[in-house]
Amino acid sequence: MARLKVTQVKSYIGSKQNHRDTLRSLGLKKINDVVVKEDRPEIRGMVQTVRHLVTVEEVD
Repeated sequence: MARLKVTQVKSYIGSKQNHRDTLRSLGLKKINDVVVKEDRPEIRGMVQTVRHLVTVEEVD
């Protein structure tokens, strides 16, 4: 199964509480934090919610 490398590239200051909660659920706490998650629909949905704050790459 593919994996997603999610990197926070922008601060969550000034964003909605939902976006802050989503970043925390992904395991991102500060700029340039990187997490690798399984490519599942629920993770894709979380990334879609905060797409303006993160970058995503597929890794093997």
